[in-house]
Amino acid sequence: QVQLVESGGGLVQAGGSLRLACAASGRTFNIGAMGWFRQAPGKERELVAAVSRSGSITRYTDSVKDRFTISRDNAKNTVYLQMNSLKPEDTAVYYCAADRSGLMMVVTAQRYDYWGQGTQVTVSS
Repeated sequence: QVQLVESGGGLVQAGGSLRLACAASGRTFNIGAMGWFRQAPGKERELVAAVSRSGSITRYTDSVKDRFTISRDNAKNTVYLQMNSLKPEDTAVYYCAADRSGLMMVVTAQRYDYWGQGTQVTVSS
């Protein structure tokens, strides 16, 4: 099993920045691709960004391109999401996810095997 714990959420004004971190523990050698998802009230969970096991391949949803950056430090078993130029529409619970399938990239929530408990990000206007 793998446990994921997110941190770094909070309240920030529009235009501000936050850095989320997700620390993995347990059978971390199984972990391949990792991703950040978010879910706003009344909306479906959506992919924000994903990163391959090596960190060399990334994917972003269009609404966060050029504002958010996903990265990972495999030595620390941690994945990060740097969020800049935050907007009120970025307000959501952000979840970290990890895949054990070995696929290079995973972008759909259903394909991820492990999930964190979520961290709230609130952007005020």
